[in-house]
Amino acid sequence: MKTYGQYCPVARGAEIFASRWTPVIVRNLLLGCETFSEIRAGAPGISRSLLAERLRELERARVVERRPAPKGRGFLYSLTPAGKELNDVCTALGTWGARWLELAPEHLDAGVVLWALCRHIDVDRLPEQRMVVRFDLTDGSRRRFWIVAQKPEAEVCVHDPGFDDDVVVRTSSESLANWHLGKFSLGQGLHAGVMEVDGRRPAVRELASWGGLSPYASVKPARARSRA
Repeated sequence: MKTYGQYCPVARGAEIFASRWTPVIVRNLLLGCETFSEIRAGAPGISRSLLAERLRELERARVVERRPAPKGRGFLYSLTPAGKELNDVCTALGTWGARWLELAPEHLDAGVVLWALCRHIDVDRLPEQRMVVRFDLTDGSRRRFWIVAQKPEAEVCVHDPGFDDDVVVRTSSESLANWHLGKFSLGQGLHAGVMEVDGRRPAVRELASWGGLSPYASVKPARARSRA
């Protein structure tokens, strides 16, 4: 691992945390990812070899620990006490990004938005009956996703899960991201014409509660932005 050659704690901490993809990997572990595949699902674009390298680096730094999976092959990854303490660092970085940085087209991956949304849904309050939400995007390389929400988890599907859709949402990748970030509610999105929703009323009410689940929804941007 490269070093800045400085005694300063900022420099020494940056040697561990500031390498490319490492903050995203730590974020995914903080969100409850445990397997290699789960971590990679929240970091599209990273190669398997680079992810393996970063995880080894974090193990050597005693930020991550690895243990054999109780069933099957592979390993489970978790944060050590030192790694868990990076939660405040991640939160501060995310707050700064939400306040000072604008969303650009290259940031608008609907699959990542829906992956994050699933990680923030409170599965304990989900209805007992399975809920399937189909998202039809007006842009992006992939135009259709599903969220299958049922206890004990909610997950994103890129192929038809084979269940009837309870709700269908039509929107753009930008509006989807802004809805998750709490820039507007589902009702406001419908009124503005940037979201269209068809489905059963109880399921639509549940869907509405998913807006603004991002932990940075309450952060006010430093500059005025478009709400949609």
